Amino acid sequence: MTKPSALGIRPLTPEDAAAWRVLWTDYLAFYETRLDESVKDATFARLLDPAEPAMNALLAELDGKPVGLVHYIFHRHCWRIEDVCYLQDLFTAPEARGRGVARALIEAVYARADANGTPQVYWTTQEFNHTARALYDKVARLTPFIKYQRP
Repeated sequence: MTKPSALGIRPLTPEDAAAWRVLWTDYLAFYETRLDESVKDATFARLLDPAEPAMNALLAELDGKPVGLVHYIFHRHCWRIEDVCYLQDLFTAPEARGRGVARALIEAVYARADANGTPQVYWTTQEFNHTARALYDKVARLTPFIKYQRP
């Protein structure tokens, strides 16, 4: 009988640089995106900088091995007194998919948002990301908004 894997969620630490970089690079590749190393370095530094309390990151581990990440940002909102939370990036390594990693990361962000007095958590995904959307339909409500950005 195989022992079930232990899933844990914890904050990103400076010692996670190499593991985070692998997960982050794989996430970017999934979205067919590449970033300059200086952007990766700056992002990692911001996620750990106490002077940047709005920017946050968590890692998911299975049996002590990092297999997922989430980045989330608290920010002001013109329609609310309290801040809102933007779940910007969510990724599970292919070998860990289907094991509850993404759900656990989303729920951990929900818990941190609640602890921060930030009841609204939102995110975007690509329309054709059907696997992820199947989970999102279970843990969140789809809104009718369409995203635009400056070219």
